[in-house]
Amino acid sequence: MGDDVGDTGDVGEAGGPGRTGASGALERELRAVVRGEVDFSAGARALTTMDASNYRRVPYGVVAPRDAEDVAAALAVCREHGVPVVPRGGGTSIAGQATGTGVVLDFTRHLRALLSVDVEARTAVVQPGLVLDVLREAVRPYGLTFGPDPSTHSRCTLGGMIGNNACGSHSVAYGTTADNVHGLTVVSGAGELLRLGRGWTGAPAGLREFVGQNLAALRTGYPQDLPRRISGYAMDALLPERGTDVARAFCGSEGTLGVLTEATVRLVETPVARALAVLGYPDESAAAEAAPALLPYGPLTVEGMAADLVREGAGLPRGGAWLFVEMGGATPAEALARARELVRTAAPLDAAVVTDPAGQRALWRLREDAAGTATRMPDGTEAWPGWEDCAVPPARLGPYLREFRALLGEHGLRGTPYGHFGDGCVHVRIDFDLMSAAGVARFRRFSEELADLVAAHGGSLSGEHGDGQARAELLPKMYGAELVGLFGQFKDVWDPAGLLNPGILARPARLDENLRFAVLPRRPVDVEFGYPQDGGDFSAAVRRCVGVAKCRTTEAGSGGGVMCPSFRATGEEAHSTRGRARLLHEMLAGEVVTGGWRSPEVRDALDLCLSCKGCRSDCPVGVDMATYKAEFLHHHYRGRLRPASHYAMGWLPRWLRLAAPWARVLNALARVRPLAALVKRLAGIAPERGLPVLAGETFRGWWRGRAAEPAGAVLWPDTFTNHLSPEVGRAAVRVLEAAGVGVVVPSGRVCCGLTYVSTGQLTRARAVLRRTLDAVEPLLDRGLPVVVLEPSCAAALRTDLPELLPDDPRAARLAASVRTFAQALEECAPRWTPPYVGRAVVGQTHCHQHAVLGDAAERRLRERAGLTGALSGGCCGLAGNFGFERGHWEVSVACAEDELLPAVRAAAPGAEVLADGFSCRTQLEQLAGRRARHLAEVLAEGLG
Repeated sequence: MGDDVGDTGDVGEAGGPGRTGASGALERELRAVVRGEVDFSAGARALTTMDASNYRRVPYGVVAPRDAEDVAAALAVCREHGVPVVPRGGGTSIAGQATGTGVVLDFTRHLRALLSVDVEARTAVVQPGLVLDVLREAVRPYGLTFGPDPSTHSRCTLGGMIGNNACGSHSVAYGTTADNVHGLTVVSGAGELLRLGRGWTGAPAGLREFVGQNLAALRTGYPQDLPRRISGYAMDALLPERGTDVARAFCGSEGTLGVLTEATVRLVETPVARALAVLGYPDESAAAEAAPALLPYGPLTVEGMAADLVREGAGLPRGGAWLFVEMGGATPAEALARARELVRTAAPLDAAVVTDPAGQRALWRLREDAAGTATRMPDGTEAWPGWEDCAVPPARLGPYLREFRALLGEHGLRGTPYGHFGDGCVHVRIDFDLMSAAGVARFRRFSEELADLVAAHGGSLSGEHGDGQARAELLPKMYGAELVGLFGQFKDVWDPAGLLNPGILARPARLDENLRFAVLPRRPVDVEFGYPQDGGDFSAAVRRCVGVAKCRTTEAGSGGGVMCPSFRATGEEAHSTRGRARLLHEMLAGEVVTGGWRSPEVRDALDLCLSCKGCRSDCPVGVDMATYKAEFLHHHYRGRLRPASHYAMGWLPRWLRLAAPWARVLNALARVRPLAALVKRLAGIAPERGLPVLAGETFRGWWRGRAAEPAGAVLWPDTFTNHLSPEVGRAAVRVLEAAGVGVVVPSGRVCCGLTYVSTGQLTRARAVLRRTLDAVEPLLDRGLPVVVLEPSCAAALRTDLPELLPDDPRAARLAASVRTFAQALEECAPRWTPPYVGRAVVGQTHCHQHAVLGDAAERRLRERAGLTGALSGGCCGLAGNFGFERGHWEVSVACAEDELLPAVRAAAPGAEVLADGFSCRTQLEQLAGRRARHLAEVLAEGLG
């Protein structure tokens, strides 16, 4: 076990309460009155210490209320004990307002219903835990939507949006969340059930008098002409000349005034057609200065981003920064005409108009992933929120950005601005050093000076995500001391006991307190993988997760993606990539999760991780939970007895090699049900699973009988192809040779180490890989591409091999030589014409191929062969050893039902079922009774 795990060094206060007798009494009383779940376990607390900000506060426990009565009951108990309460939705808040030291109310478990939709009135009644995209999908058939759409729309909740007064890219057309709220039902800090609306409807006692006594300050203290003024309390919404709207005044209160239990929200019509104009400019200041002139054309969006946030090959017009301007229309022709007119008027450096929905989605993903992409500078340096969403009047945005860049330079900092340029709102992640005292001091100095700059431009410290702990301390610079003093009095009217989210907005905590990095080890943790993208530091790898929670999306294989199949199967935070990263963070901190590498909380959360590697590519910040899981399992079981499945399936290459001579006998014995049941029980295999059939003749056995030909490629005899599906290897040889590519197979024993890695047996994996390198070194010297037919093995050689053996140059050489079947054909036989099969296809791109290798070559090869249709995203759910292990059956089936099985069932008769991975083929056979084939088999058949 690494000596530094759980050793935080001299870091002062840990940031929250531990388990005490008082918390035990609190838990018992909550259990007695709350019908929902009450969980004060270390795992539940660890999962809610952080949101998507720089802050960390440790709660006593978590309550998942079932209804408003549960909320009121929980508040009453906490009020009696003097314990704070923090409402929490998707946990994607950027400023720290979804963290707290008392009891966290989790609304995502039960209070997440769409209660009703009134199409004629264009309203919907929702509960606070409802995810925005679920609402949007439900009202889409009526031509309606909810206008505000932050980039986290696939996982943020309506309650969180109301709490932060969220906006999104379409706010130039639809406004903020507050502009789209009709009425709210809340439980105040005093325990009153209030129904807030326009006028003084639902106002708590004393609110009207408070406003009457402070009319002058409320009329003069707020900046004007600022569409994105989110900072502070919206007390001016209670002015008589503003219409006196108590519900609007509650929006943006960040859980400090009351706990939302129900909301009536406004719906808007969606345009029938959309066209996206992408306008290129020399830099972001030029783009910002061009944005206000576009507003009179009625755009749906005016979004800006600069080149330092764009990955290569994004297909954007020429320029150093871009505006994404979406135009709507009653017909596609009208939307296109409006977009083209806008391009002519805007006179950009370069432009493109995209009408294809798929093309638009791809471009919008670039913009929406920026919240994660921006957490890494181009050189890999970490960057953090904190000044994530300042806003200035749109006409001032260009000058503000120039001065902002200059201020960064003065402090030796770097950041990559992007955001809602049409509203004057800028997002940015900055490469603060939040690990050292000097770095934190600079963070404070910069924050104070930037607040002065924003105020000088008549802006708002927050333009979308709220103030939280990140900016509330600096609100006097924006509003003045008198108005900020009234914030405290305003909160006291609603929450006289100061129960709700203390330290946020009113009487705020300091912006440099409770930083989540303070508890992490100060020395590198002793680990097995190299973590080359994180400087070899496991803590830095875990810090990659900033909490934007793209892994919590409920859409199956959204956009062809994979992440995160276990979360979609269970809906539990602990089974999301973010949840697991949070638990690893707390394991390293050693305060809440105290077992270090032996932690049962981390082990249990990682148990349902499929090691699909989807997060490696789909997570905007590149969290690689499959690697972290292998690392953890290595340390967790070091010197201890492992689960039986680790010996049975982790050592699968060895067992299959020993079993090969007896394949027919063993297959016959496996058909004897009592004997098969005994084997499965001893091997830790799920009783519902069928045992795979061993090949009567291995691929290597077949290959030994062939005459040698001049070789143009090495064909890798992976364990699955060799022992379980040699027909795939034979088909690949036939196709490669038909294309004029001679094949050579390594004569020595080779293995990618995949099964040892996935079960965390890294010492054994390293030994296997060194032996493999010895065997293939002569072939590497010939410079031949290495064709790997099994995607999971190809991914292991491409990534796990060099990260486990960073000191062996042969590892990098072999990794660089790896090609998929289609990549090899494209590279070695570019002029070869494949046989025309002319058939529709259905199936799934292997999750490891999606994450590590990409499938562009496969798509091109299928198209040339007349294999039409797209393969689904997601994960098949078998995922190597995962789906075979006892206790994983239900989740494995749920993952398959997410996308793969429905796609296969819906396929036209005669469609070819494609699956290049052995796991995917096995899952389809055992769950759907369908035989899937590798692309090589289909092409070999087409050769005739």
